[in-house]
Amino acid sequence: MQISHKDTDSLNSIITINLERSDFEPKVESVLKNYRKTANIPGFRKGNVPMGMIKKQYESSITADEVNKILQENLEKYLKDEKIAILGNPLPVMNKDLDWKSNNLDFKFELGLSPKFEIDLKILNKVIRYEILADDKMINDQLNNILKQYGKIVSKKIVEKENEITASFNSEENGIETTSTFTVENLKKKKNKDLILGSKPGDTIVFEAKDLFEDSEKNQRILGISKEAVLNLNGKISIEIKEVNERILADLNQKLYDKIHEPGTVKSEKELKLKIAEGIERQLEQQSEQKMLNDVTEFLIKNLKFKLPEQFLVKWMQNSGKEPLTPKKAEEEYVKSEKGIRYQLIEGKIIVDNDLQIKIEELKGFAKEMIRTQMTQYGQPSPGEDEMEGIINRILSNKEEGKRLQEQLMSKKLLNFYKENAPLKLKKINFESFVKEAYAKA
Repeated sequence: MQISHKDTDSLNSIITINLERSDFEPKVESVLKNYRKTANIPGFRKGNVPMGMIKKQYESSITADEVNKILQENLEKYLKDEKIAILGNPLPVMNKDLDWKSNNLDFKFELGLSPKFEIDLKILNKVIRYEILADDKMINDQLNNILKQYGKIVSKKIVEKENEITASFNSEENGIETTSTFTVENLKKKKNKDLILGSKPGDTIVFEAKDLFEDSEKNQRILGISKEAVLNLNGKISIEIKEVNERILADLNQKLYDKIHEPGTVKSEKELKLKIAEGIERQLEQQSEQKMLNDVTEFLIKNLKFKLPEQFLVKWMQNSGKEPLTPKKAEEEYVKSEKGIRYQLIEGKIIVDNDLQIKIEELKGFAKEMIRTQMTQYGQPSPGEDEMEGIINRILSNKEEGKRLQEQLMSKKLLNFYKENAPLKLKKINFESFVKEAYAKA
């Protein structure tokens, strides 16, 4: 057997495998003999069917099977030994004149070669890395929520401006039947606020359903409906008041600080606000980092110029599925996939060039960290080492879960790599400005 390859250009190659009969004939003979031992053919006892009859019936298909096994095994080995990086899978070149009786058989395969390119991280100096800062409104809102949470609720007999109202909402024409809590200030129009002020538990008030609350989000949340349903609200809605409560805020003092944080670590309102800001910014960091990773990805795809073996990939997509695609469908599939192919190549090169490959111990450590975080969130104690090892092994033995964890860890490694090595433009910004600027085109 001889294997050779010849590049037709920088992105395409042909591999030729020359087989002699001695490469596959012994195996074919062995399989035929086993067939003869077990064949059930009318008129012959098992094991006594003439070999000529067995060959006539089975030799062609068995030869094709055995030759295919040899080709696949040696083709894969050759690509690995010669370090030939390909896209897709080798495509056999059809040979209508193939003579299976010949002593020498030639088989050719088309290859789509992975393009060669370099990545200079300096080009990323145009990509913005946002650092989202907590503004006064976010800090004060969070502080107010804390004061509410640790304050007390006093039942009231009539509705006043600052009260919380628990009520049942009913509107047959809008399909609404729910119970929610809201405040007078949540209502959108002055006439609606005037209607409800002074009412008491047990009262039922009828409102116009459209634009009942101050914005779409509150209409969705309080009425328990979808964004689309909010747009289609019409007719009337009745509100039966169940409870009216005044929420008295907790006092800002050392007792409260020690309830929220480790005793003695916060000693003033200013220090508490700093802690709140830190917490908000930690939560927002994940959003800014995901934005940065997406922007780096898009920028690299757009600005790293290299060609792909397009014709080969279209042909491969046409023939790689369970059912062959039409040329037009294959072309459409390639157009949809091109961006993904380009980023896989870019990401793969960054990983290899910078030794970012995931090691099993890294993956286990990442899984352990996630498990402990989840346990803490649900108020459960962290498992012991033996139990933890068992949980990790069960997770990693699940193919989908293992793949998901690897993808998350690789995203984290790439994120840290870009933050440490790419000359990204740091921009400090509040959340409202971040949303406007970062997603203005979305």
